[in-house]
Amino acid sequence: MNALVIFGLLAVLMLTGMPISISLGLTVLTFLFTMTQVPLESVALKLFTGIEKFEIMAIPFFILAGNFLTHGGVAKRMINFATSMVGHWYGGLGLAGVVACALFAAVSGSSPATVVAIGSILLPAMVKAGFPNKFGAGVIATSGALGILIPPSIVMVMYSVATNTSVGALFMAGVIPGLALAATLGGVTWYRARKYDYPRQPKATWGERWKAFRASVWGLLLIVVVMGGIYSGIFTPTEAAAMSAVYAFVCAVFIYRDLGLKDVPKVLLNSANMSAMLLYIITNAVLFSFIMTNENIPQALADWMLGNGLGTITFLLAVNIILLLAGNFMEPSSIVLIFAPILFPVAVALGIHPVHFGILMVVNMEVGMCHPPVGLNLYVASGITKMGITELTIAVWPWLLSMLGFLMLVTYWPELSLWLPRTLGMI
Repeated sequence: MNALVIFGLLAVLMLTGMPISISLGLTVLTFLFTMTQVPLESVALKLFTGIEKFEIMAIPFFILAGNFLTHGGVAKRMINFATSMVGHWYGGLGLAGVVACALFAAVSGSSPATVVAIGSILLPAMVKAGFPNKFGAGVIATSGALGILIPPSIVMVMYSVATNTSVGALFMAGVIPGLALAATLGGVTWYRARKYDYPRQPKATWGERWKAFRASVWGLLLIVVVMGGIYSGIFTPTEAAAMSAVYAFVCAVFIYRDLGLKDVPKVLLNSANMSAMLLYIITNAVLFSFIMTNENIPQALADWMLGNGLGTITFLLAVNIILLLAGNFMEPSSIVLIFAPILFPVAVALGIHPVHFGILMVVNMEVGMCHPPVGLNLYVASGITKMGITELTIAVWPWLLSMLGFLMLVTYWPELSLWLPRTLGMI
């Protein structure tokens, strides 16, 4: 009964158009004051202890690093490198977009940032080269979603905060699925380009490829700094985030010189705004999770599922449906922070590995970012291409179908996610 009241109130507040963070906060406060005897002191204490986790500090640092790179010309150099490598294949610029999104995802941690950075440069170039606007928009909107699967990933940090799972293990677990999804999206791009005979670029010489690589190497080295540092134990994921922010600043301002010192305050302010918004959502989600646990809702759900003989296969299918439906109305951070504390205890009770479950949730978030009505990537791509959301939805469907197929693969083949962190001794 309490669960129905909580979720009913949350749904009503969200349907009024209220921001999710405020909806969460009001739901919790209303429930606390009217239906429980929980002392407010313990709520205040939970509020502070819930957000003083060391891992949360990684979020503003990764946002800052991504903003420096987005404004600092790194994306342009990555596109040039990717085009020199695959531009001569069918749909060359489209394939270069997939490769560039994968490379930029490995340094930014954010899907919308990846779509903006790569799309704003590549989409006009694709139209100029003779590609249909829909094709370019479909490639970039879906490939941009790699930003939250290929590590480092802000959404993975959110999942870690919500479930106390190792961030380092999650990052390593995202590597193989991230590369596999990039290959899948690249395959769809190549097939459609070949089918409709879209333009190909002249084949670059090895000299031109070397020149493009040298120009982009400082941005690419950030991947080595973050992933190498975490794997070798030189620093924790949070320290890696701080290192990436400093490195991105040095790259943008002093090495590439695409960003002047006078522009740095503006980047810092944008990053602070984004971080404050996410931390506000986290704060309210921590309270929501506290109410859930206090009312024994996750435990009751786990007992009900186990008591009715629902196995792993059924549960994972139900999780996918719930998360895909949630993706219609909410953005990834909110979905992870609301649903992870509820579904995670059930997953653990059924013997599903926490890291595998985390990657499953992240892939669901990726699909959610590419379909209406709230798909963030669609809105970002819409701003770049000046296309309507309906038109964009039609444009992305071939890639979206391949992502749904990939989601099923990740769901029922845990080793795809677990092999690398297990081999590295992280789980």
